[in-house]
Amino acid sequence: MRMLVTGGAGFIGANFVHYTRQHHPEHQITVLDALTYAGNEASLAPVRDDIEFVHGSVADAALVDELVSRSDVVVHFAAESHNDNSLNDPSPFVTTNLIGTFTILEAVRKHGVRLHHISTDEVYGDLELDDPKKFTPQTPYNPSSPYSSTKAGSDLLVRAWVRSFGIHATISNCSNNYGPYQHVEKFIPRQITNVLAGLRPKLYGKGENVRDWIHVDDHNSAVHAILEKGRSGETYLIGADGEKNNLEVLMQILELLGQPADAFDHVTDRAGHDLRYAIDATKLRDELGWTPQYTDFRDGLAATVAWYRDNESWWGPLKQQVEAKYAAQGQ
Repeated sequence: MRMLVTGGAGFIGANFVHYTRQHHPEHQITVLDALTYAGNEASLAPVRDDIEFVHGSVADAALVDELVSRSDVVVHFAAESHNDNSLNDPSPFVTTNLIGTFTILEAVRKHGVRLHHISTDEVYGDLELDDPKKFTPQTPYNPSSPYSSTKAGSDLLVRAWVRSFGIHATISNCSNNYGPYQHVEKFIPRQITNVLAGLRPKLYGKGENVRDWIHVDDHNSAVHAILEKGRSGETYLIGADGEKNNLEVLMQILELLGQPADAFDHVTDRAGHDLRYAIDATKLRDELGWTPQYTDFRDGLAATVAWYRDNESWWGPLKQQVEAKYAAQGQ
């Protein structure tokens, strides 16, 4: 299979490329990535000789058309994805998440290529902390930030192209990922690398906000299950029953790194900070027979801590700039 992976130098995309090379070495992989601040070609170093890498934007119609024309399937990870950044400047989110997805859709329509579109549970908005409900494929969209609204828009574009033009496409909405190669601006790697760099971790507000965590390898194994057995036009929610509030996650990080439980600082909560996400992955598990490897969040977190401890050469060059930006914002 000739596979085009957009955003393949980003966090989840790079891990998808590693997972695919390990478990499906017969696939020929081309990565398209714009190498914005969140894309890092070094994340592909271990497999660089086994793939084709193209530096470019998913909004570049001529380039996308050429790459899609020689592909059997497109796995579309490319996205701007940081909520704080979307509040400061929404324009890149519109360009990449909406125009980029439209560009991909037109190319797969023209060339009759299979598409899998990677999305987020944030399109559904949030749940109350004491609400027993979880997101399902039937949950109405209710995005709350420029990031989640542009991802919701990209999902709706995919659905429209399936219905209007009959393209062969699936969508997955996943809960919060963690694992190797995640940019140090994100919550888990920021706290880990703060400790490793001798800085105090930072916690928004009281840390009561709940996320449904999934190890990136489990996310990517689910994507392969959808590629192999998913029904065209369907949406699959990917989650591993990993609900933890931010304070719980930070406490586990401090414990794994041998730090006191109070070795962190509270900072002002983020504007519009969603309260809780929770995924019901019943459809994925029942229809496709998928199960996660990391059923214990602590095991996956320990593996992630170990990776960052062993790979300062990857995250070190990014750290100072990220912390300077957060300091300027009082975070």
